[in-house]
Amino acid sequence: MILHRAIAIDGPAASGKSTLARILSQRLDLIMVNSGAMYRAVTWKVLKTGVDPGDRAAVVEALRNMEVECGVDGLSSTVRIDGIDPGDELRSEEVNANVSAVAAVPEVRECLVSLQRDFLKLGDVVMEGRDIGSVVFPETPYKIYMDADPDVREARREEIGEVDSVAARDHADSRRATAPLKIADGAAILDTSGHTIETGVAAALAILKSQGFPIPADGEGNPL
Repeated sequence: MILHRAIAIDGPAASGKSTLARILSQRLDLIMVNSGAMYRAVTWKVLKTGVDPGDRAAVVEALRNMEVECGVDGLSSTVRIDGIDPGDELRSEEVNANVSAVAAVPEVRECLVSLQRDFLKLGDVVMEGRDIGSVVFPETPYKIYMDADPDVREARREEIGEVDSVAARDHADSRRATAPLKIADGAAILDTSGHTIETGVAAALAILKSQGFPIPADGEGNPL
């Protein structure tokens, strides 16, 4: 089996994980995997079937009765549930309010972590989430933990129309018994509070280069 490389990007809500992962995917020709979309898709289906997201046994039963299919479209990961792409519904207020509860169910994490690891069979990946460096790919040397001031993150959520509290999400994600949000061993911390997108990307590229990831350069020797 061919072994591919994984860049793990972890951090709380609105720390800039998705933006960084998308840009790194484009610049470094990596498959971008949004692990959060997978948890949101399962949450979406749980809600569609009328299951209480707080009822662990019912969530597990719903999981057993759904088909979670992950793939790649270009350089982006895809997820379908029973053949359906939930699309924009993944960002609905109802999904936002319940994804932490569903993601805390051990059986859900076990199922999705296995699917996340399977992406590495397809090529080099940059994967963002909350337990990528600590659980999904703990042995990868390429790890970044992104963070930002809570007020900055709250403002970022409001800019895209998401009104759930980052403090509540942080509390739920860091306190869950299974794979809580934490800084993975060996991860470099990148605080994006004072960064623009471009300076944040430059900082991330410098971190990855220091961790040994091969970063291509432009004609003047600058990281792409």
